[in-house]
Amino acid sequence: METNYKDKIESNPDIMLGKPVIKGTRITVELILKRLSEGASMGEILEGYPNITKDDIFACLSYSADIIGEEEFIAS
Repeated sequence: METNYKDKIESNPDIMLGKPVIKGTRITVELILKRLSEGASMGEILEGYPNITKDDIFACLSYSADIIGEEEFIAS
């Protein structure tokens, strides 16, 4: 199952200084990734942020993978 993050993630300079957030919230992609990296389960995140869904979390991961995939490495 591939999540189309463009339906779920937005950047708006008036919300969280333009950081990517889950649409309709002030919850940043960065926050979700940080919580996951700290070992929080999906259930714990959903419990802590009841206005988001599992698909929103997957959208954060998909968005992040695409951003990293577009990075270029320049050897020095």
